Amino acid sequence: MTRLSIIVAMGKDRTIGKNNDLPWHLPDDLKRFRKITMGHPIIMGRKTHESIGKALDGRHNIVLTRDPEYRAEGCTVTHSVEETLQAVQDADEAFVIGGAEIIRLFLAQTDRIYLTYIDQDFAGDVFLPELAEEEWQLVSVTPGVTDERNPYRFEYRIYERIRASEDRRS
Repeated sequence: MTRLSIIVAMGKDRTIGKNNDLPWHLPDDLKRFRKITMGHPIIMGRKTHESIGKALDGRHNIVLTRDPEYRAEGCTVTHSVEETLQAVQDADEAFVIGGAEIIRLFLAQTDRIYLTYIDQDFAGDVFLPELAEEEWQLVSVTPGVTDERNPYRFEYRIYERIRASEDRRS
């Protein structure tokens, strides 16, 4: 069975985006994102795909949209959660990369969350939903290195679902 994971960065105020872009620039986080997701399917919404501007190399890009006419070069386009899960069924792990609406759609089926926590408030218009504390256990925290290229204090957190029931995906 495919492990479904979310990979996302957020500010202290739960901001994950502004005007279809990230409100920060953290090159180390982008490198980590690439390393973790390389070779795996990545699931995103139409707006996230359009903000990236292309399919990401080395990964099966899946774009979930309600638009039946939508096409995206180098991507598989799906129109439901079920169709998307079917598209990743043979992978060992698939990653939901955003945006917030897509994260909300897949949160109940998610096994793991790779969260980059940036210890600063940002002006934003897209926010990560609250995680139910009784459903998630923090299993790893690794501090990021703040420097001239990565100007914010940040850390990498990994959460695992506490009660992973077999019927989550039915």
